[in-house]
Amino acid sequence: MEKNALPVVIAGAGPVGMVAAADLVRQGVPVTVLEAGAELSGESRASTFHPPTLDMLDDLGFAKTLIAQGLKAPQVQYASMIDGQLGTFDFADIADLTRHPFRLQAEQFKLTRIILEALHDNPLFNIRFGAELKGLKQDQQGVDLTFTGPNGDETLRCAWLIGADGANSIVRRSQDIPFEGFTWAERFLVITTPADVEAERPGVTSVSYWADPQRWHFFLRIMGAWRIMIPVPPDIPDDTVTSIGFARDMLVSILPEAKDAPILHTTLYRVHQRVADSFRKGRTFLAGDAAHINNPLGGMGMNGGVHDALNLTHLLGPVIKGEADVSTLDAYERQRRAVTMDAIQNGTIRNKRNLEAKTPEDRQAFRDEIKTALSSRDNTRAFLRRIAMFDSLERAAKL
Repeated sequence: MEKNALPVVIAGAGPVGMVAAADLVRQGVPVTVLEAGAELSGESRASTFHPPTLDMLDDLGFAKTLIAQGLKAPQVQYASMIDGQLGTFDFADIADLTRHPFRLQAEQFKLTRIILEALHDNPLFNIRFGAELKGLKQDQQGVDLTFTGPNGDETLRCAWLIGADGANSIVRRSQDIPFEGFTWAERFLVITTPADVEAERPGVTSVSYWADPQRWHFFLRIMGAWRIMIPVPPDIPDDTVTSIGFARDMLVSILPEAKDAPILHTTLYRVHQRVADSFRKGRTFLAGDAAHINNPLGGMGMNGGVHDALNLTHLLGPVIKGEADVSTLDAYERQRRAVTMDAIQNGTIRNKRNLEAKTPEDRQAFRDEIKTALSSRDNTRAFLRRIAMFDSLERAAKL
């Protein structure tokens, strides 16, 4: 490595970038994180951590604190407004595969703050807030970055760059890496409310997906409230959708008795299914939303990003320390892009189509899928392995 170059720079201090930083520091590799915001983001956004992700975070020393700030969801439920409850799956059935047989519901900003608190005094870790990446150029020895900081434009050079800078990634765009895919016509509205969901949906679990050809929705319990996701038709203006009046109408359309329930927060998402053509270009890498974005049904986006980060850092750390050849980095794109296309993209599209199934044939296919998954212990375990992302991790490891 060149004398004046930083070993690793990570663009973005979201959960993916902070997990990557933590693992490199654990390996003894100095890391600098550039974050455009003045502080860590406080947006809720993703709030589901799957069992293998919790195992990974436990290995880094963060799971216990995160679990204390979240809500354990040991079951996931599928239901239909037409047919009622279709089936409930318990992660206890795969407890032999994980130290954490449950989904954890905790907003992603909790994880980033836990990591920052753990790293802030570590001499191998440096984070620069208000540092907005503007562009980059690379050669065979390193990467030159330009960014705007609190004191104006600055430059630095690093040996390796990880782009964890979100769906509008400057790392990706500045290198003209295509981001192919599509955008769903409808938007997703997330309403956070302490409404008494259990009173109106007896037997509802902390994670509950409800199919409906007109207005599918799902319930996700977090600490002290529920997050409820509902699709919004494309012809309604954004300013209407984000109003409290509209959110209340949508809430009452699925929970009639919630007309007086407080609405704590609303978020409107435009939903995409896109994957970068390449996850690596020379000395730069893409991870998380910079590399792939998908609809949130199944909670695979952030989890997949954390899996990207740790796959990459487990390869990159030994290369930087001279313990592995640079050619081993080729495995990152081979492994993570393949499972992104198959498990994450196809899986989330499948989840959405099951919930919005409009024809009797499609609704029957969804009922049959759940019935088959519950028909034997082996089938139940296979279903849970898929939705908890064990299968995608095992497939990646074999590539």
